[in-house]
Amino acid sequence: MKIVSYNVNGIRAAIKKGLIEWLKEEAPDVVCIQESKAQEDQLDESIFKDIGYNAYWHSAEKKGYSGVLTLSKIQADKIQAGIGIQDYDKEGRVLRTDFGDWSLLNCYFPSGSSSEERHNFKIKFIEDFGPWVQKLLKKRKKLIIVGDYNIVRLDIDIHNPQRKDKPSGFREEERKWLNDWFSNGMHDAFRVIYPDLKDAYSWWSYRAGSRQKNKGWRIDYISVSEQLSGLIQDVKQLREATHSDHAPVIMDIKL
Repeated sequence: MKIVSYNVNGIRAAIKKGLIEWLKEEAPDVVCIQESKAQEDQLDESIFKDIGYNAYWHSAEKKGYSGVLTLSKIQADKIQAGIGIQDYDKEGRVLRTDFGDWSLLNCYFPSGSSSEERHNFKIKFIEDFGPWVQKLLKKRKKLIIVGDYNIVRLDIDIHNPQRKDKPSGFREEERKWLNDWFSNGMHDAFRVIYPDLKDAYSWWSYRAGSRQKNKGWRIDYISVSEQLSGLIQDVKQLREATHSDHAPVIMDIKL
């Protein structure tokens, strides 16, 4: 099975840049879109149906902001929007879909780059999200959690780990949380296959030709639970896909 996680920075903008044609060519089984920035009624429902996908939405209440969208060639057995905490759910942050005995979470973690207030909101989100996932893991042991986590995990996951300004996404408390996350029942799918690979980024600033110079950050992850970690075949960031400032992360897994 091929599963894609992709922050498209606006689904309508990405479609104008050829996203649908790319999906036809790549033909993933499941596509998890973050930062959809759209309501369901703002797109023709046939746009995904015509290429074989069921569309499951969790949009933000605020139009043109945040939101996640899961596209699947398989019909989901269960769909759950949100984690039951209104502050996050109104921003369209987490969408759960169940397929048989495994579950998929499509997540868009808050960015803290705009202000200290939003960084603190992000820290509160991860502090609440972790226990919620641990509770879910007791019922759904085959769990895949994809998305834009907005956190750099390792020094090799950023092109300039020596930077002193410590922007949100590269602060000690959030990086510690992510490393703890991958030490308590979840596995970083990319690092399962490529534990030491450098320069494998998933996001680049629009400034100063960062993408062309590959001066990026790895902030988009696929986490898999213990029962699934041995089934991963490959994971890659597709830097040449340019519908967004992020790259799609693609995992092949035997499910």
